[in-house]
Amino acid sequence: MPDTRKTAIISGATRGIGKAIALELAKTGVNISFNFIKSVEEAKILEKEISSHGVKAKSFQVDIKNYKAVAEWVEQTREAFGSLDIVVNNAGIIRDKALALMAEEDWQDVINTNLIGTINLSKAAIITFLKQKSGNIVNITSVSGIIGLPRQTNYAASKAGIIGFTRSLAREVGPYNVRVNAVAPGFIETDMLQSMNEAQVTKFKDQILLKRFGTVEEVAKTVKFLVSEEASYITGQTIIIDGGLAMS
Repeated sequence: MPDTRKTAIISGATRGIGKAIALELAKTGVNISFNFIKSVEEAKILEKEISSHGVKAKSFQVDIKNYKAVAEWVEQTREAFGSLDIVVNNAGIIRDKALALMAEEDWQDVINTNLIGTINLSKAAIITFLKQKSGNIVNITSVSGIIGLPRQTNYAASKAGIIGFTRSLAREVGPYNVRVNAVAPGFIETDMLQSMNEAQVTKFKDQILLKRFGTVEEVAKTVKFLVSEEASYITGQTIIIDGGLAMS
């Protein structure tokens, strides 16, 4: 009997927000395909964790910056699961530094991973979505791409680009019943925040209306909503999850 469950392909799912999204969608009965760069062991552990929710999971060693490799990943996912219904563009890196001191590779790595990676996976999947007249793309951007943060000109530019990309693509594919939205987290409790000292933590929490950092689960539940039928009339939007940071 063919597998009638939906399939999601998620970039950067081995930790943090991406991992939380993979597990949250798996709980709803969605098969998960995800990529990794280096750690085969880490990927296999996550496969087992996802599969424990009664769905299929498969990892692929793919550099999100390489369009050819990404296109092959999408095709292999369709072959392995028999369908493709959801894309979550989550892969992202930071290389924070003052612009005057920022090396060229710091710019290129961040733009190519965060923005070009999002474009690559969306482009590779979009033909399938157009042909089947259904599909769902959620792009993980950042509040930094909305309000800007110091020492993050490269990161903010990449994340602002994702917001513009989301809006434009939503206009392109809306007539084909394909929805495209973005989620813009603020300060979320992930590995990216571990380099902060106590003074920095206090400073940033003071700027947040709710006086705390968000959790990966809060972001994941928002993504789950956006790809569900409950959000079937939402497209081209950027949902901010920042505890009110952008308001302050």
